[in-house]
Amino acid sequence: MKILKIVRKTEVGKGVSSMGDVQHISIYIDRRPADVYEFASDVRNLPRWAAGLARSELRKEGDEWVADAPFGKVWIRFAERNRFGVMDHDVRLESGVTIHNPMRVVPNGEGGEFVFTLIRRPGMSDEKFAEDQAAVEKDLRALKNLMEQKQP
Repeated sequence: MKILKIVRKTEVGKGVSSMGDVQHISIYIDRRPADVYEFASDVRNLPRWAAGLARSELRKEGDEWVADAPFGKVWIRFAERNRFGVMDHDVRLESGVTIHNPMRVVPNGEGGEFVFTLIRRPGMSDEKFAEDQAAVEKDLRALKNLMEQKQP
């Protein structure tokens, strides 16, 4: 199983850019992109594959979903359903900080490429950024394993 990582490093605060490091983490899933989208965009399925975000059943509160994450309670809001495979979502932490997470599945041959964009938050250490990257990779492998079975 291959995880592709594309890294863009920037020099934050040195007059070069105000953007943080970005990693596009992707994995090929041998399943129709529409099937992957249907499964992964259903917030109720997150505990089955995204343990880095949701460890237990989610609860609906207004237009957000509440989950117990490894790092505390979070509120999740996904992009509206769409035909482009976009599953961008915002995660609001207990601290009030909101993290935008670009995520999508795109056609690639007979299957799809699932891409998660990890953006380093201001003040995030190299160690924490690496931990977040490892958690995303683990979650994407879990999604791949589920989707490549006959029925997720």
